Amino acid sequence: MKLKELAGILPVEGTFPDEVETGGVTSDSRRVGPGDIFVALQGTKVDGTAYAADAEKRGAAAIVAGKDAAITSDRVPVILVDDPRHALAMMAARFAARQPETMVAVTGTSGKTSVAAFTRQIWEQAGLAAASIGTTGVVAPGRNEYGSLTTPDPVELHRLLAELADAGVTHASMEASSHGLDQRRLDGVKLAAGGFTNLGRDHMDYHPTVEEYHRAKLRLFDALLPKGAPAVIFADDKWSAPTIEAARVAGVNVLTVGRHGDFLQIKRVEHGRFRQQVEIEADGVFYEIDLPLAGDFQVCNALVAAGLAISTGTPTAKALAALEKLQGAPGRLDLVGTTAEGAPVYVDYAHKPDALENVLASVRPFTTGRVVVVFGCGGDRDRGKRPIMGEIATRLADVAIVTDDNPRSEVPKEIRAAILAAAPGAIEIGDRRQAIREAVAMLHAGDTLIVAGKGHEEGQTVGAETLPFSDHEEVRRALKEHTA
Repeated sequence: MKLKELAGILPVEGTFPDEVETGGVTSDSRRVGPGDIFVALQGTKVDGTAYAADAEKRGAAAIVAGKDAAITSDRVPVILVDDPRHALAMMAARFAARQPETMVAVTGTSGKTSVAAFTRQIWEQAGLAAASIGTTGVVAPGRNEYGSLTTPDPVELHRLLAELADAGVTHASMEASSHGLDQRRLDGVKLAAGGFTNLGRDHMDYHPTVEEYHRAKLRLFDALLPKGAPAVIFADDKWSAPTIEAARVAGVNVLTVGRHGDFLQIKRVEHGRFRQQVEIEADGVFYEIDLPLAGDFQVCNALVAAGLAISTGTPTAKALAALEKLQGAPGRLDLVGTTAEGAPVYVDYAHKPDALENVLASVRPFTTGRVVVVFGCGGDRDRGKRPIMGEIATRLADVAIVTDDNPRSEVPKEIRAAILAAAPGAIEIGDRRQAIREAVAMLHAGDTLIVAGKGHEEGQTVGAETLPFSDHEEVRRALKEHTA
């Protein structure tokens, strides 16, 4: 591809000779190959302009940077743009050229992984070749790969979308994190619909205020969705009203779901330990759904997913019937096993205040004994949420055990101390493995145990090292020891 063919993304008209050829784009100078475009991004810790010379030595065909970048070169074009991140994403999309025909994205603080997975499952049951992309990885026909980023970087994302399209995937759902939206990672994805679940405190180490965090989420509706495209918004959250208003101002087609929804409305829910009976009204028709998932929040996630599927062409009756066969996303109120006395043990990814509150509240209706929770907070992340989560745990659980999550570079005991400061009566057990063992050992008939914070993760990051660790595996071992 000639550099001039990127006109519209880069200001190259009439600037560079026809013979300037390029074959790809990257923001990592170590991955620059002959003919690639290097985009120098300004990060929170690293300034990409410092690596421009290295990219040039590796054969870069051009260097793209922000307007205020002090980069010069006698050998390759240096192109200055207003928004290098947007340019990177749009070029990645242009080079990849292909993506599934129907793409949807969901944003919100909690529930994104479940909604993406549920949407894929609904499409699959409708006979469509579907995929989902998010925190737990990539799931597609013949493909199930563990991942680590909620929203991949744009070059990786568009490479992946091209692979999925080439493999015959026609429908794909993906998570849209606030980081991903703010950093333009989804720019260039041709979205057919977008979804919103809820908003709570999260990523306060990145966003200066909750309002700025919400503003980042809204980019899905006012910057990425085409005018008139469906925006499926959960209607019962405290941030639903401003989200609905912003989406309407952006000119998208707002479809609300939930107890106050006008597209899919919850009329009645009967909670069970392992499933729920849900009555839903859609366009004047009532549907009785046997949802095989516990927790009121899963009803909400299922409706957002159904809304995304219906608004992109799946018949309503078929989409709602598919809810009866949903499988929960890994580590999302995931029933790992029960004790000999019948006490269930769940693993959940809840690692932020609202998510912890939701999961503890969701198990209370079917717990006749005590609710027990094991949880911690990650290091090098929002410190302000630690006492908040401590207060939530001691208010909503009968027994709260504070342990280590992923301490990273911080001192684990100091993280626990911040939680315990607002958690009177909580038990401190730093060793997560031991905390799980002791929690399982204390269960009686009627009790429910939630091991929260790490969900699907298969490692625990201590310092600079990630050690093998799975909450699921540790719960299984503890249950085996307890019943031996």
